[in-house]
Amino acid sequence: MDEEIEIPPFFLCPISLEIMKDPVIVSTGITYDRDSIEKWLFSGKKNSCPVTKQDITDADLTPNHTLRRLIQSWCTLNASYGVERFPTPRPPICKSEIEKLIKDSASSHQNQVKCLKRLRQIVSENKTNKRCLEAAGVPEFLATIVSNNESQNVFDSSMSLTDEALSLLYHLETSETVLKNLLNKKKGRDIVSSLINIMQRGMYESRAYATLLLKNILEVAEPMHIMNLKPLVFTEVVQILEDRISHKATKAALHILVNICPWGRNRHKAVEAGAIYVMIELLMDESFSSDRRGPEMAMVVLDLLCQCAEGRAEFLNHGAAIAVVCKKILRISQTASDRAVRVLLSVGRFCATPALLHEMLQLGGVSKLCLVLQVNCGSKTKEKAKELLKLHARVWKDSPCLPRNMILAYPS
Repeated sequence: MDEEIEIPPFFLCPISLEIMKDPVIVSTGITYDRDSIEKWLFSGKKNSCPVTKQDITDADLTPNHTLRRLIQSWCTLNASYGVERFPTPRPPICKSEIEKLIKDSASSHQNQVKCLKRLRQIVSENKTNKRCLEAAGVPEFLATIVSNNESQNVFDSSMSLTDEALSLLYHLETSETVLKNLLNKKKGRDIVSSLINIMQRGMYESRAYATLLLKNILEVAEPMHIMNLKPLVFTEVVQILEDRISHKATKAALHILVNICPWGRNRHKAVEAGAIYVMIELLMDESFSSDRRGPEMAMVVLDLLCQCAEGRAEFLNHGAAIAVVCKKILRISQTASDRAVRVLLSVGRFCATPALLHEMLQLGGVSKLCLVLQVNCGSKTKEKAKELLKLHARVWKDSPCLPRNMILAYPS
């Protein structure tokens, strides 16, 4: 605006305090600009009215056409002051249209292709559409296509119907409630088995999407589901890590192992799938360590797996295991240092041989443990380091391999 003019206060959105371009009424009777209230409800995941603090019982937003026309007329009247009239917004997609689209897709393969293309267009428009698609049962529809694994039904020249449905299902950013429903689906092939099948046989992009979706689903799964995961789940998740198909897929696979390995029987399955070897190889890769979150999660997985005898045995079978873990102490983050100290304590407590204790000394592990006691680390990390140092004080404390300044720091 070229000059300051007084804007009627009821033209302003209570959230953004700017002129509303698409005023909508929520169930509490208050009007907001659509973009602002959508961000509040869907991005912020809040369910209360910002003005009244009452719960918004119905997520449907009713357009306030009367107020919009008043604002548009006011903008036109004040055009000489530099006020621009905004265009009439397009009406959002409605649930009935989506339901008809899904119903019509059942008649032929061609209609199914058209349906997925239209859904892709709708998904890309705005977040409200995603909620509308969810309410119309689109996630379940897409999951059915994924579970049927129609790999021979071509969507376009480069992908199958399954690939497109999988991509759409991921980009829908489905709510926790719907993810749980997909997991608990009684009819047809279960979603976890379908995703594992794609991780095993799919193209690179589909394998990545399947991994990302599996992470989201297992995050909301009940403990009983997680404890009963088949060994193939662990095998394919570890294979994703070994293949390094994408940075996102690698992080998602690590997230999966972090979430499912606290259960004892799952640790054994992960060890049998080769997770220990892959974690060490990842930590040896300097490019992997450029983002601290990845090494942190890899160290968490190592710590969890070294809490079982098979895990410790596999860990010590890798020639670089002790060196890698010692190197990461005080190099990445406090979380990574804490987990690295815990790994050393696990093997130092249960697998201590003269050769292992000498290796830890030679590779600087004992010096690092002494350093942990001197620097600003967490109290629990210091306790673990002190416990291990005291446990093997007879071997380490007076060793000529330990620098003098570290001997002075050695706990008595």
